[in-house]
Amino acid sequence: MELNAQPTRVTIFGGSGFLGRHVVRVLAGAGCQVRVACRRPDLAGHLQPLGNVGQIQLVQANLRYRWSIDRAVEDADVVINLAAILAPSGKQTFDAVHVRGAQWVAEAAQAAKARLVHISAIGADATSSVEYARTKGEAEDLVRKAAPTAIIMRPSIMFGAEDAFFNRFAAMACLAPVLPLIGGGHSMFDFVHVGDVARAVSAAALGRAEEGTVWELGGPERLSMREAMERMLETIGRKRLMMTIPFPIAHSAALVLQFLPGAPLTPGQVAMLREDNIVSEEAAANRRTLADLGIQPSSLASVLPSYLVRFRKHGQFEARRGL
Repeated sequence: MELNAQPTRVTIFGGSGFLGRHVVRVLAGAGCQVRVACRRPDLAGHLQPLGNVGQIQLVQANLRYRWSIDRAVEDADVVINLAAILAPSGKQTFDAVHVRGAQWVAEAAQAAKARLVHISAIGADATSSVEYARTKGEAEDLVRKAAPTAIIMRPSIMFGAEDAFFNRFAAMACLAPVLPLIGGGHSMFDFVHVGDVARAVSAAALGRAEEGTVWELGGPERLSMREAMERMLETIGRKRLMMTIPFPIAHSAALVLQFLPGAPLTPGQVAMLREDNIVSEEAAANRRTLADLGIQPSSLASVLPSYLVRFRKHGQFEARRGL
């Protein structure tokens, strides 16, 4: 397919998730026929109103079964792999989803002669001791080997109305007088709005990114974990103490917390907080960032109030007190 050609058929793996629903909306708005491949199509009905009647198709597929991947990719012009997990659950392991699944999607896309956009993460490293980062890095290597022209995108921590970051800490601030800061909260992040990442993924899918390239996606502000917590507390109008939790203690707690429903904290997440999650100087020098796709990144200040307002003591009416 020639660069800038307009694809009409797009298959998205992981399209029913946090990032996926935004990618589906953008591509549907661009007139694409979108096929969302997910394990539970019966739970993804919320995607269909994002497009016209018949424009968004839900199909059953599981990254653990190669035949289902091949079926979902059939006749696609573009394949997008958004599938990822933060913690393993049953048969949904890091190796099954991040590594083997990503390899099979890449092989299927290559066989179908479809453009491939693979979503990785800043910090992906095949030599990392952290399983999440290691499997993300291994996936990149396998994807590049199977589909040399694949476009790989590495976002930083994403925020948005359904995020698992600011929503989680805001909910915690409503109940607890103290917020934990693992390692003192010095880790740095380039928080990026999920809608901006979706626009970048869609731009790559529509041929506006050079094939065979790697992009790193971050927002306009670089904040430490402590600064992010302060920004969140300011937004919801609450004052809370912040307590430093040394890494060894946080690791010990995570050994237990990882087995609770939703895995609120895992040893791998603690380990990843030892490293910054920011756009590299190399990506900026190579012009492989959001701005280089013509996307103006959204700031936290412009988005956080729109969905964290529910955590204020008086909700959306907080500013009207005393009138």
